[in-house]
Amino acid sequence: MELKQTRALRGPNLWSRYTALEIEVACTNDECEIDQLSGFLDKLRAICPGVADLRAPGYHGPLTIAHVLEATLLALQANAGCPLSFSLTNATPVPQLYQVVVEYSEEDVGRLALKYAMQVSQYVFDLCRGQLADHAPAPDVAAMVAELREMDEDNRLGPSTGSIVNAAVARGIPFRRLTSGSLVQLGWGCKQRRIQAAEVDSTSAVAETIAQDKNLTKHLLNAAGVPVPQGAPVKTAEHAWEVAQRIGMPVVCKPQNGSQGKGVTVNIMNREQLDRAFEAATVAARGKGPVLVEKFFPGSDYRLLVVGNKLVAAARRDPPQVIGDGKHSVRELVNILNADPRRSEGHATSLTKISFDDIAVACLAEKQLTPESIPEVGHRVVLRNNANLSTGGSATDVTDDVHPEVAARAIDAAAMVGLHVCGVDVVVENIMRPLEEQNGGVVEVNAAPGLRMHLTPSYGKGRNIGEAVIQQMFRQGDDARIPVVAVTGVNGKTTTTRLIAHVLATKGLCVGMTNTDGVYVGGRQTDSGDCSGPKSARSVLAHPHVEAAVLETARGGMLREGLGYDKCSVAVVTNVGEGDHLGLNHMHTAEDVSRIKQIAVQNVSPNGYAVLNAADPLVASMAPHCPGKVIFFAQSPTHPVMVTHRARGHRVVYVENADIVLAEGAQHHRMKLADVPLTCGGALGFQVENTLAAVGACWALGLPWLEIVAGLKSFNNDIKGAPARFNQMAYRGATVVADYGHNPHAMRALVAAFDAMPAAEGMRRTVVISGAGDRRDEDLRELTRVLGAAFDNVILYEDACQRGREDGEVIGLLREGLEGAKRASHIEEIRGEFIAIDRGLSLLTPGDQCLVLVDQVHEALEHLSQRVAAG
Repeated sequence: MELKQTRALRGPNLWSRYTALEIEVACTNDECEIDQLSGFLDKLRAICPGVADLRAPGYHGPLTIAHVLEATLLALQANAGCPLSFSLTNATPVPQLYQVVVEYSEEDVGRLALKYAMQVSQYVFDLCRGQLADHAPAPDVAAMVAELREMDEDNRLGPSTGSIVNAAVARGIPFRRLTSGSLVQLGWGCKQRRIQAAEVDSTSAVAETIAQDKNLTKHLLNAAGVPVPQGAPVKTAEHAWEVAQRIGMPVVCKPQNGSQGKGVTVNIMNREQLDRAFEAATVAARGKGPVLVEKFFPGSDYRLLVVGNKLVAAARRDPPQVIGDGKHSVRELVNILNADPRRSEGHATSLTKISFDDIAVACLAEKQLTPESIPEVGHRVVLRNNANLSTGGSATDVTDDVHPEVAARAIDAAAMVGLHVCGVDVVVENIMRPLEEQNGGVVEVNAAPGLRMHLTPSYGKGRNIGEAVIQQMFRQGDDARIPVVAVTGVNGKTTTTRLIAHVLATKGLCVGMTNTDGVYVGGRQTDSGDCSGPKSARSVLAHPHVEAAVLETARGGMLREGLGYDKCSVAVVTNVGEGDHLGLNHMHTAEDVSRIKQIAVQNVSPNGYAVLNAADPLVASMAPHCPGKVIFFAQSPTHPVMVTHRARGHRVVYVENADIVLAEGAQHHRMKLADVPLTCGGALGFQVENTLAAVGACWALGLPWLEIVAGLKSFNNDIKGAPARFNQMAYRGATVVADYGHNPHAMRALVAAFDAMPAAEGMRRTVVISGAGDRRDEDLRELTRVLGAAFDNVILYEDACQRGREDGEVIGLLREGLEGAKRASHIEEIRGEFIAIDRGLSLLTPGDQCLVLVDQVHEALEHLSQRVAAG
């Protein structure tokens, strides 16, 4: 078994909407005969429990080691606690080469699981064939699963962040992790918000600074009428003792700038205890501030959670403790409690393992106990003086018991500090009575409070804190999405993308656009190169100024990584035709290309639209796969698909009497093609189709007709507006056209456009052309076969990058396409794109026509512009 390629599909993809690993697996002859190995599945399950049947329902082909890898990879992740369900194995056209696709929840976990699945699969295969060396050890699957589980807990969102993200997803709000930690973007563009754990972006750094300074917090709360303990900051143990004597025992000692209960000691009764507590607090403070000594409030420790101006949850926190049984020592009782599956080392479960450290030993010593003491039956032994969950404490939900006045003081405390999500620590004997009646008070205010105790309390009802946070961040019904238009197809994608973006910008929106020329935000280019993939899409959707996004969505990105978004408002498919990039990535037919382009259509929002070319059968056939509605476009209103769709009362866009027409039932709008500069008065058929597609997309977004018209009229098909998309220039009385066409379908469209142009008597045509090395041989020959029938002079040059071809190989194939050409009478080979352009221009006389098919778009257009300007 050999892994040829592994891809992480991070968005909706060819196989599913799940994130998944796509692995190309090459199998040997023997590895394609798993069916013939007796007891294979039983041996596999004995080593790796949980492996499902190797043969998927409906599959009747041979079982291979690729199928074994699929099942094992899924099982290892599932055993590690990853919530997964999707996997498949697909045979490619290449014999014994398979695509294995397995869902993952965390990419790093999936990749490590793949490494282990390879080992397990190969071991069982060798075992069944008797090829193992004597005493060869079996893979330690238990250790593998433990490592995967630990990695998953480290990588996945923690309970606090996860609860907020889950609530956002339930509201239809998209999310994206911005780091490997807990910084998350909720929503897109100008509607986005950000969280980090339980902190929201509207909370200021000033508020967080106040919350970290416990002494300042206490003074502010006291000024707001919130009961707080007396106390003072101290810098020495002697000063601590002076403050303790002044306010009276018992006291609490803690770092002034602390968190998570670190260095906190409560109920201190004497000088010896205070000295130890001061030392612990000093160590926890790590020189970042003084230590605070405060009056100890008797009663229980409560955490009240305030979101916005509401109390949404409350829990009583109890310190870690054991109950004696007369048989086991304290240490043994702790080990028994820590064996509870609800307890883990981190925050992944509702309880944390009890820390048996020096603090716990010291706490026992105060009770004249040691870790080896055996408590009497029913005797409660407290192992810490604070009740933090992170050291093994427990939480009991008391949300419904909180007195309204106690809730009001907690809300006042959060508002006084300025926190939008706030954990207010209250010590009081009875949470059902006001604080002032029983000498209770607020002892601490926490920014970024842990939510675990409220989500999954040790006892009592869990609270949906994530939903409360989302309700505070977003208005009711707001899904935080901006309009997103995905444009795909074989030809016309970039022009259609630019035209849609222009119309939206004309409306006054800040538009984010990605295409094969770069990334643009508000008309400013922020990145260059081919930016038609998911990475560029994500960068646009993360930009805080973007009000609408128009994203060229090319084949390569969808195959390589999937989509850069979960759903789009509108998906435009310009055409598929004969296909493109055939022979790459197991795409050998136009139908294969169509399946990839269809990914965008399958991921349209239920209230969105797919805008489809009715005249292209493969594109029209995508309509049933759209979760939303469909707008068909075609130049002819009498096309059967158009007629049927309109008869059913649906939207169509077409050309009639030299007008662009939008029709829905009996209603329609018209605009003269002559008013659309892009189409050259309707002479350029392929630009007419691009215009119809763009009009359909703008209509789907709900733009008023007059605004669409204004955008179409003001879009110029020049080097700035649509570089290398049939840019026309005048050079010494001749007409020069620069274009980026690169497949036979595009060549036919360009020839048709030239045929529609006015021709002077005796006019000769010149074409300057190269070819992409990653195209099939027959596609390269077809390029010049088409052009050789329409142009007199053919200037051949090689692309700057041959994409795996040998020097001169592409030109040789282009020459083969010119054999027996009907019109081409003069053929030259030139080294260098710019030299080839110059040679093509040198052949022109007044009235001639020249097509320059550029490779390095911006550089070639700059060179061409300079030559044209020089005359």
